[in-house]
Amino acid sequence: MMQLEKILEICNKATSAPWVSYIEGRDFESGSSFIMTGTKENRDYDIEFVSVKAEDQDFIAMARNVIPKLIEEILELRSKTE
Repeated sequence: MMQLEKILEICNKATSAPWVSYIEGRDFESGSSFIMTGTKENRDYDIEFVSVKAEDQDFIAMARNVIPKLIEEILELRSKTE
């Protein structure tokens, strides 16, 4: 269980979710692909990559949004079975 709590701690130290992946040519026509952090109303900085596949960028953004929720669900389910 400590490993899950450590992963959750690292996630919670990262820039707040949501993170949204924007890929040039898929989501907009010109500019650089990036991950937008925060909401449009409370936006933080953009994450830009020197070189990344679109699928990897999408995964990174999705992981920031989903991993904390998955860990919380696992911890809740474990507490019900103990």
